[in-house]
Amino acid sequence: MIALLSRDLKLAFRAGGGFGLGLAFFLIVTVLVPFSVGPQSSLLAVIAPGVLWLGALLACLLSLDRLLALDWEDGSLDLLATAPLPLEAVVTIKALAHWITTGLPLVLAAPVLGVLLNLPQAGFIWLVVSLLVGTPALSVIGTFGAALTVGLKRGGLLLSLLVLPLYVPTLIFGAEVARRGAIGMETSTPLLMLGGITAGVVALLPFASAAVLRVNLR
Repeated sequence: MIALLSRDLKLAFRAGGGFGLGLAFFLIVTVLVPFSVGPQSSLLAVIAPGVLWLGALLACLLSLDRLLALDWEDGSLDLLATAPLPLEAVVTIKALAHWITTGLPLVLAAPVLGVLLNLPQAGFIWLVVSLLVGTPALSVIGTFGAALTVGLKRGGLLLSLLVLPLYVPTLIFGAEVARRGAIGMETSTPLLMLGGITAGVVALLPFASAAVLRVNLR
């Protein structure tokens, strides 16, 4: 499992798609928002949690189409399916590698970009906490979508259409945690809901993803 994780991390950094592209997109979204809504500090402070969460969610989408496609094209996926390692574990490692190369950099960059949107000081810690809790769910759900569309030509658009509705609950509760934290409200309820979604997704979707891959590999 460690060897597979190390391999996926090396491939992701060599390709340059996950780490750099996601951060660049996140930065572009954050910079363009003040131009579109105006420079009013009070307005930016209100919309900052939602904008940052939406930017992180969309940035996670950018590298999903390559999550399993490269292994499908070179035949590595067939070898992984016949390896002693269960396919559920393979899918979990793929999701973990995607989170490390895409989700974790977004979590670390969010407070810096929050300054550009005039995010209240009290909201920085809750923004980071909500992203730490919620972004693993985005990677696991994205892996499930990648398993559904693996082998399809031009499956990137279909992947986005399948995954985005599944991302909505995570987006709602993640942005709500950051919003409540920014204005000093109690955050335990949306944070527990967000944690419950992530725990449920991590526990169940690897089995669904593995089942879909077995069907596609037949």
